[in-house]
Amino acid sequence: MPRRSVTQLDKGWEFKQVNGPESQPTYLPVAQFPTNIHLDLMHHNLIPDPFIGKNELLVQWVGERVWSYRTSFASPDVSAAGARAVLSFEGLDTFATVKLNGEVVLETENMFIPERVDVTAKLRTDGAANDLEITFDSAYLRGCQLVEKYPEHKWGCWNGDVSRLAVRKAQYHWGWDWGPTLLTCGPWRPISLEVYDSRVEDVYVETEVDVDAKKATVTAHAQTEGPASKVRFDITLDGATIASETVDASAGADVKATFEISDPKLWYPVRYGPQTLHAITATLLTSDDEEVDSVTKKIGLRKVELVQDALTGQPGTSFFFRVNGIPVFCGGSDWIPADNFLPRLTPQAYRDWVKLVADGNQFMIRVWAGGIYEDEAFYDACDELGVLVWQDFMFGCGNYPAWPELLDSIDREARANVKALRHHASIVIWAGNNEDYQYQESEKLTYNYADKDPESWLKTDFPARYIYEKLLSDACRDLIPGTHYHPGSPWGAGVDTHDPTVGDTHQWNVWHGTQEKWQNFDKLVSRFVSEFGMQAFPSVKTIDAFLPLGKDDPDRYPQSSTLDFHNKAEGHERRIALYLVENLRYAPDPLEQFVYCTQLMQAECLASAYRLWKRQWKGPGREYCGGALVWQINDCWPVTSWSIVDHYLRPKHAYFTVKREMAPLSIGITRTEHSHPKDKFTRVDIVKRSQIEVWGSNLRLEDVVVDCLVKAWDVETGEETHSEMVASGITLPKNQSTEIAAFEVPVRNKGRGEEARTVVAAYLYSDGVKLARYVNWPEPLKYLHLQEPKALKAVVKGDKVEVSAEVPIKGVAVESEDDGVVFADNLVDIVPGEVVEIGVEGVKEGTVITTRYLGMRT
Repeated sequence: MPRRSVTQLDKGWEFKQVNGPESQPTYLPVAQFPTNIHLDLMHHNLIPDPFIGKNELLVQWVGERVWSYRTSFASPDVSAAGARAVLSFEGLDTFATVKLNGEVVLETENMFIPERVDVTAKLRTDGAANDLEITFDSAYLRGCQLVEKYPEHKWGCWNGDVSRLAVRKAQYHWGWDWGPTLLTCGPWRPISLEVYDSRVEDVYVETEVDVDAKKATVTAHAQTEGPASKVRFDITLDGATIASETVDASAGADVKATFEISDPKLWYPVRYGPQTLHAITATLLTSDDEEVDSVTKKIGLRKVELVQDALTGQPGTSFFFRVNGIPVFCGGSDWIPADNFLPRLTPQAYRDWVKLVADGNQFMIRVWAGGIYEDEAFYDACDELGVLVWQDFMFGCGNYPAWPELLDSIDREARANVKALRHHASIVIWAGNNEDYQYQESEKLTYNYADKDPESWLKTDFPARYIYEKLLSDACRDLIPGTHYHPGSPWGAGVDTHDPTVGDTHQWNVWHGTQEKWQNFDKLVSRFVSEFGMQAFPSVKTIDAFLPLGKDDPDRYPQSSTLDFHNKAEGHERRIALYLVENLRYAPDPLEQFVYCTQLMQAECLASAYRLWKRQWKGPGREYCGGALVWQINDCWPVTSWSIVDHYLRPKHAYFTVKREMAPLSIGITRTEHSHPKDKFTRVDIVKRSQIEVWGSNLRLEDVVVDCLVKAWDVETGEETHSEMVASGITLPKNQSTEIAAFEVPVRNKGRGEEARTVVAAYLYSDGVKLARYVNWPEPLKYLHLQEPKALKAVVKGDKVEVSAEVPIKGVAVESEDDGVVFADNLVDIVPGEVVEIGVEGVKEGTVITTRYLGMRT
């Protein structure tokens, strides 16, 4: 019995257009494989790069044409008894007709479903090559046809064209408020030819970790195909076998073996323990113990719970994750696809992105519903680096239809992708959609949570409820019963999706909605905030890269048509201007300083949210906020957006302020203005006082004993006006935030307005070692008369940059023209008498480090 062989069909591919006025007369070689049509057209200079300037507008015709891809391959040896040849398509985007030697063998209409076709009887046996051709129809036009075919459905969506709702394709390809409209097609994932008579179809495990972590039970499953009669399961750790068992199996059986592992080495999120990964291998054997196939997957032994319990002193229920008995405040980010042209993303690129998340003190990443079920390399990186994954199913911002054939396709999609990803230790929750329940609420579509008859849901004007609460729920129950399924994000157990006391919420009343001040984030808290954000321009280097003429482009200014084109958010001009003018003194020139101001604005906004919401992580029974996921970590093209790292992996300054707020130990200050009437009878003369509140957030797993020092300076003179140890030898209990002190802003002369120009800094010390710092400024910052420093220094000493100055400075950014210079921190507040150290890599002889700050004279 021969061993299963796999041949990658990645050579000799050609493409051409087969309809329309631009049709190519002959086939051309592809740029790479896997591929998509835009990459191939750019490779041959048949279209301009859509990421440059306004070229997106010039390539819209591509998504309305029909494209053909072809290659040829030799026939494999299938002479052995029972041998078969199978073509495996891991991903075809999207409406594809596959022909082998002129005969249709497959038709697809779902980008997310891998397909397998037995072609044994269709291969040529005369020694001639086999011709494989795949024709891709226009997803946009096919979607429009489906919209017309089902006029009874109440079509509607946020972002993109409604035709996207009818097509099982990455929804962001129709454009979003952060991305271009680029409707791709092509063989976007690998294609291979397999020859076998028996194979391991799937391997998965069910794990149970005892409460005391002294024992783990691992039940290994293998689904097999063909006549091979035994399966050997091996569990290894660091190459050493720790458990093994051989099980008899009949053809096509689901075979299993159960192992008990004493004192198991567990998998933990980053910072909470090691990311230990075991390998589980299922080897298919003949009766003579000949190995004919094997599949290996890496698993993590861990116990994950989504805790939704009653709280002490507040209504509703908690919403937080507990891993191996450890409650985790899930500060993290939302993730969109990292490119519009997915085949060019490499495993290293995925790892670089996830490493940025982990290095940024973030614990969770949410794979957003309008993109894709990500590449294995993404989840492998999350497993290895300890980043928890919130995984959405691919439905976003609309009222999806539910005709029978579409439901069948969605069911196949859900089950195929859950099966493919369920071994990953990092995935801790699956959610049915992004904001579809909010869309239902906004359009007043029919939804009666008390109605529990799924068939009746299909007869309403919100039939997608059947998808989220029946179809996807059943798939998860059948395939991953130990992983929590959440019908949507946001979702509040069937009540209003804006209810802050239950489930998760998307908090968009800063930027969107009522356009609240970010200083009020403490009033906008909920049990788990899975989206919130603020826009900022990308790096000036990134802007120069998408301007057609780079630094010499006449559109190199903030309000130019090209820069506006590279911001897809409706009303972005007004919103950016609103938050800038409310908070900062700024000018549009030069571009570098304007970009800095938008990034400072975003950094202040997001840091405020993390700081104030993490304050509500108050310990057992008082987990009033269990997580905050910023929208978003990344971009799919060079753009001004809500991302905190731009398309070319250049962190914006918010990345660093979030990193500081999510440090193992941090300190926070809030400044609140209170009014006190002098005359309690007439109440005519009001004296305003500013109250300072100080707290510490200890995300470590051990208590910390600290001293808290508070100092103050006059922002205009730089003179230190106050220094006081407000708490000595206090305990900050593990894994929670603790209030430390509350007092009026320390000024020398009350009633003379000194509060409005007093900068207050708080420090945590232990045995004289500084553990945390935070500098609080009077707001809005635009009212401050900031002084121009005369002795601002940023000196490289080894692997650090030491920053200091003689006056208080807001938001000092260290910069280098060299992209190889990487800073571990940035955008730091400087006060007199203190040196702030910033880690740095990539500094060479001759490297110049410059600074930029708020109020800088240019």
